[in-house]
Amino acid sequence: MPKPVLSIQNVVAGYSPSLPILRSVSLDVFEGEIVTILGPNGAGKSTLIKAIAGLVKISSGTVSLEGRDITGLATHELIRERVAYVPQSENVFARLSVEENLALGTLHNPTQHASQRRRVLDLFPDLERLGHLAAGKLSGGQRQMVAVGRALMAAPKLLMVDEPSAGLSPKLAQVVFAQLILVKQSGVTILMVEQNARAALQISDRGYVMAEGQEKVHGAATSLLENPEVGALYLGAKSRLARS
Repeated sequence: MPKPVLSIQNVVAGYSPSLPILRSVSLDVFEGEIVTILGPNGAGKSTLIKAIAGLVKISSGTVSLEGRDITGLATHELIRERVAYVPQSENVFARLSVEENLALGTLHNPTQHASQRRRVLDLFPDLERLGHLAAGKLSGGQRQMVAVGRALMAAPKLLMVDEPSAGLSPKLAQVVFAQLILVKQSGVTILMVEQNARAALQISDRGYVMAEGQEKVHGAATSLLENPEVGALYLGAKSRLARS
């Protein structure tokens, strides 16, 4: 068996040590995968990805990157470990131009700016056309493109994305998901939290379903789409997720 790029083992975390949101959560992400974390509102999905990103305190358990313990590292320290995080909201600097947003992604290593900029613009050609515009003037889908592009400027091995389709129309959400496939094909492993379960699983290799701060079901994305237990956990009804 290959070793995981990211391994979460028995993580307990939350905003208060006396009131943990995550209760002994474990998951693995292997190289070249898109892995999606699913679950109803309040399940702890975003808390988990924020805990990995160093934004929520981990009380116990471990987070490992390629076998190295990175538990509790701050977000800026994770960048040096080649882990990038795109939050759900306020993920661009609205008053800065697209080009300036991208440049911020290489502040830790300016020497890679030119090569990474070319790589990002090859993935997202529209950003070159939009480069002079303030990011706050862009559409929701375009802002998400800028946020992901800025994260990729850091040349991550692992990209973590929180709710990339939030607030987008179904058409724009499909554009964002198609872009994430391109990111995966460029050699970046992706861990994604997503509320749009069906669309997310259709582009994922594997998925984890959370409820009440715990991982309840995991497996191949195709099997989760047909799993009635997933429908029960996610939708609160005995229905197939693929038909929801």
